[in-house]
Amino acid sequence: MFTDRHSYEPRHGHGLAHDPFNAIVGPRPIGWISTRSRAGALNLAPYSFFNAFNYTPPIIGFASLGLKDTLRNLNETGEFVWNLATRPLAEAMNQTCAAVPPEVDEFALAGLTPVASSLVAPPRVGESPVAFECRLTQQIQLQGLDGRPVATWLNLGEVVAVHIAREFIVEGVYDTALASPVLRGGGPADYFGIGAAQRFRMLRPA
Repeated sequence: MFTDRHSYEPRHGHGLAHDPFNAIVGPRPIGWISTRSRAGALNLAPYSFFNAFNYTPPIIGFASLGLKDTLRNLNETGEFVWNLATRPLAEAMNQTCAAVPPEVDEFALAGLTPVASSLVAPPRVGESPVAFECRLTQQIQLQGLDGRPVATWLNLGEVVAVHIAREFIVEGVYDTALASPVLRGGGPADYFGIGAAQRFRMLRPA
């Protein structure tokens, strides 16, 4: 039982050196999203508000805080690719955070290889061991309790093709720890990794 707590109402501020919300809801998987504009310009950007939402059909989603290039491309084409950000790719992933003009290709900026997808126009990151090709199913502009729209858009997409490097499939099971995914954490620069040391198993009650 914890009796000494820091409590606050978000509308009045958190009163700390850094907003704890992102740190509490974390670490979170990263939505490393590649898109292509109707004119053919490529974009690659990481989103920390990302997750999976459904098994059948497989649906993933990410939230764009503001009208960014990814959102514009997605609205033009309705397609995107999620690429797994791993520890060896962390620096390259971070390079794609740069605030650059729409005509700048983040693949080239970060020294990454665009690889043609099977079913959608946006390319995959060739260096990433896992990629989901997706088609947009829903786009929802968020709103607050007062009903006013927030400048954030939740984008949900059905996964129509999956690509996994075979070395990360062990006896027919994808090994999460072996792939070394990078996860977004709390402070302004905090990230986390997953390794075998963090693994434990727990079966659901019968």
